[in-house]
Amino acid sequence: MARTSLSGQNLGKYRVLEPLGSGGMARVYRGYHPQLDRFVAIKVLRSDLVEDEMFLTRFRHEAQAVAALRHPNIIQVYDFDVEDDVYFMVMELLDGDTLHTRLNDYRVRDEPMPWGEMVRILLDVLDGLTYAHQEGMIHRDIKPANILLTRRGQAVLADFGIAQIVGGTRHTVSGALLGTLNYMAPEQGLEGVSDVRSDLYSLGVVLYEMLTRRPPFDADTPLAILLKHVNDPLPLPTELNPDVPAPLERIVLKAMAKERDGRFQSGTEMADALKRAAAEAHIELPSRISLPLSFSTSEAPTDSVAVFSGTARAKLADVAFAAQDTAATTSDAIAADLAALKAQELPVTELPAASTAVPNEAQPSAQRTLLIGAGIFLLFNMLIIMFSGRSGSSWFFAQGWPIELMLIAIPFFLLMINRGNLWLLIPAGLFFGEGVLLSYYAVSERWEDWAFLWPLQVFLVMIVLWYTITRAVASAQAGELAVLWGRRLLRLAAGVILVYLLVLIVR
Repeated sequence: MARTSLSGQNLGKYRVLEPLGSGGMARVYRGYHPQLDRFVAIKVLRSDLVEDEMFLTRFRHEAQAVAALRHPNIIQVYDFDVEDDVYFMVMELLDGDTLHTRLNDYRVRDEPMPWGEMVRILLDVLDGLTYAHQEGMIHRDIKPANILLTRRGQAVLADFGIAQIVGGTRHTVSGALLGTLNYMAPEQGLEGVSDVRSDLYSLGVVLYEMLTRRPPFDADTPLAILLKHVNDPLPLPTELNPDVPAPLERIVLKAMAKERDGRFQSGTEMADALKRAAAEAHIELPSRISLPLSFSTSEAPTDSVAVFSGTARAKLADVAFAAQDTAATTSDAIAADLAALKAQELPVTELPAASTAVPNEAQPSAQRTLLIGAGIFLLFNMLIIMFSGRSGSSWFFAQGWPIELMLIAIPFFLLMINRGNLWLLIPAGLFFGEGVLLSYYAVSERWEDWAFLWPLQVFLVMIVLWYTITRAVASAQAGELAVLWGRRLLRLAAGVILVYLLVLIVR
């Protein structure tokens, strides 16, 4: 019979001390091995999951694989056992705090994390992650709460408890979404498929949060978060924090590309790109991570200190590294919603780029976007006709007609934002640019200037075609660029049309 309270009891050769934290899958205790004089972390499997034989088989399989990992940037798993229906893993206990706690400390202090510190943390994590990938394992739950920052100045990756062997039998809990939705790659959340690039996507989300102090996608429901990862263009980090270095922003955009082929293909590739970005941005990389802020007191100076060992570790502060643990089961509501989406024959077998969307309330369909653009065009013309009939003036029909070309461009701008399709910049840019050029001739009535200004139209066509083709073909961030330019040009078009109307009215 399983024991409900473990503090003060024994699990095999380990003495269970106080709890450190709990999550959706397990509860973690501080424990002690008397023969080795070593304090450890004991992760006890949640009791209601023990009854699921499929889950237990998967847990045993992965525990053996994780215990075989040996790397300074991965928490060492010492043991795995069962006693009186209590299934547990025994891991090394590191003193420090999690990246989640560190980020919260910076938020409370209203201070940014130093750029060099961010890069150093990511490089440490990538070292451990690359090793695990080479050993045929993926993590599936990269997030700040699973990255430990130790007193020896290292970032250590924790909780490979839900990892699986790449290419092997995929053990899953029925109806489960393994991972944390705020950090989950689109293909992992929608299809339950993970690979090396899924881990790197999640690490890109972690970098995004370090740069901006918030995750890129958030919503009221888990399903809404999942759909944002699948459909919504990534909000640029510089829009939330203008101080973000451009080279680091490029790392985020590539790591979080919607399509897996557009991301970094290995941890080594991402680490090399990070080092180049740091050099380009003149970011000095520290040799080790600074002491956790929670230890920066008069009693504990800011210099890094050695890891405690033996009985001295009894003085160790609690480390809630199991906080925000992965939920092992999905609520019935999420499962039902996903089933309903799949029943609608959504394109889930091939995950789309930003240009392909799953309909949801936050993102209107292409048809609706076109109707909005057509409505703006018709409403503007109706107002002009009414005004002209009332005033008896035909000035708009004589000089204001270039506005019609700019209005035609507006639906294309809206579609660029909605679908994240950079190719729409070609018709949108040509209509808008042509309207701006012709507005000069219409207002000034100097049509003879066409004789020497006509090359401007050739330059317009060449620039629009060159930029769109080179970016859409070669850039992994084409979807994000489409949204960025769509918003900028939409605001510009509205401003130009307003100014042009004021000029006509004043004249």
